[in-house]
Amino acid sequence: MTKHNIVSVSGGKDSTALLLLAIERDVENLQAVFADTGHEHAQTYEYVHYLNDHVFPIRWVRADFRKDIERKREYVRTKWPEKGVPQESVERALAALHPTGNPFLDLCMWKGRFPSTKARFCSEELKRNPIIEQVQMPLLEKGDTIWSWQGVRADESLARRNLPELEDVGGGLWNYRPIINWTAQDCFDMHRKHGIKHNPLYEQGMGRVGCMPCIHARKDELLEISKRFPEEIKRVSEWERIVAEASKRGMSTFFAAVQDDPTAKNQNISHENFGIYRMVEWSKTSRGGTQYDFLRSTNDGPMCSSIYGLCE
Repeated sequence: MTKHNIVSVSGGKDSTALLLLAIERDVENLQAVFADTGHEHAQTYEYVHYLNDHVFPIRWVRADFRKDIERKREYVRTKWPEKGVPQESVERALAALHPTGNPFLDLCMWKGRFPSTKARFCSEELKRNPIIEQVQMPLLEKGDTIWSWQGVRADESLARRNLPELEDVGGGLWNYRPIINWTAQDCFDMHRKHGIKHNPLYEQGMGRVGCMPCIHARKDELLEISKRFPEEIKRVSEWERIVAEASKRGMSTFFAAVQDDPTAKNQNISHENFGIYRMVEWSKTSRGGTQYDFLRSTNDGPMCSSIYGLCE
């Protein structure tokens, strides 16, 4: 029986610090794995390559939803008409339901919607499952044991506050969270200790550097993305159109569509009216979301902006 130490790398500060810690401890049979969601910023991809070249070899894995989309096509073709779905909607969805090779977009087409804070299926489908299926299961099936290193910290959320440092999942798999009690500063300190650069997005107003944008993006973060990376907003808007065409209702928005305009109660909720561009406009408002903040929306701010004090 062989023990394997597998570190999940995202390109963020926590997982990078985690990888450096594993190397520092000289653990046996170390593997570093990056699950590519297809929804990362180009600078994050570049950073993962940097880690691969200067820190430790990183294996890339990707989810594949081709079979899921094929099954959905068959379901749409045969079951939607039985449920009273108009033939026009059936044909629209069938025309859209073709794999693109992008895991995030294909997942959303298969689901007929985007993930949300209440239905956060993205992490499981795009990160957890590919690593389990492509990396961990082949080792567990041989009878080996795995310590799955996870870069989660207690101060990130209430859900993570009570997670144990070491957890027996069963079947030879253990979840190991050695930085559970670390702070964000501890993680950046680990970078400096080993002379490793942090992801440059942390100096461009980003609090998180995974998906671009993340469904948990802060208001200020969305505004920064719209100013610095308008191409990302344009891409998501196009994805909203594609996912809408693949859905039964013919609509889908990246962020939850909130009907907060009393003059628009009868307005059709669509990705054109309630999509990501509407949320960008909301990000330009002051607290409360009703008053347009001219200075906030027009001020480009400093070239370097960091909620972690990295520009000081």
